[in-house]
Amino acid sequence: MTRPAAAGRAAAAVTAAVLAGHVVPAATWLPRLRRVCFPSLAGIGRPDHVALTFDDGPDPRSTAAFLDVLDALDTKATFFVLGESLARARHLGREIAARGHELAVHGWTHEPRLLPAPVAEAAAIARTAAAVENLAGAPPLWYRPPFGVLTGDRLLAARAAGLRPVLWSAWGRDWTAAATPASVLAATRADLRGGGTVLLHDSDSRSAPGCWRATLAALPALVAGCRSAGLAVGPLREHGIGR
Repeated sequence: MTRPAAAGRAAAAVTAAVLAGHVVPAATWLPRLRRVCFPSLAGIGRPDHVALTFDDGPDPRSTAAFLDVLDALDTKATFFVLGESLARARHLGREIAARGHELAVHGWTHEPRLLPAPVAEAAAIARTAAAVENLAGAPPLWYRPPFGVLTGDRLLAARAAGLRPVLWSAWGRDWTAAATPASVLAATRADLRGGGTVLLHDSDSRSAPGCWRATLAALPALVAGCRSAGLAVGPLREHGIGR
């Protein structure tokens, strides 16, 4: 084998290894695989508790309404915020923290990444974590990647920023134009058990316009149903996720 050919094969092998390291962790997006093999990543915690989480905010059009309903329900939650949205609505970030909720990192933007970009991911996640700490007065604990796709570079970037990745075990499928309070409630309840983590959205900035209203209207029944089953509802910091 000639030297150029050997070098080409070596380079191809390195490229394949890099791509595998980037893509393989993203398989945790599959719900059953995540729940069975990676329960901490699925957000499985105390069996008497449900973690309530919201993605994609803060949003001046909707987040305040969620805070008001959560106040009325005497319920705290974890808000996975986008850095670019937080930069435009710093007052909402402060309000989320002031009302006793938890701020967590969802990334700076909500863009998908098909190819490895470790430097860009590390910078974006660290930048968002710093913005959260600046507003909340304490470093964030959690990271949830956009679309729930935990690529290798995002995993490494989260760990470098001192964040624990967590996805979800139940979701409301509340991002579509067809979402209704009943559909959000039914979708959430289908997979929700004690110890589960619920994914909802307090913003339609990456979803169908106005779909957040269905989520908001479903919240009272969701919380009441959990409590009637003997389950407490609260943020991830109280959820007791194992390591």
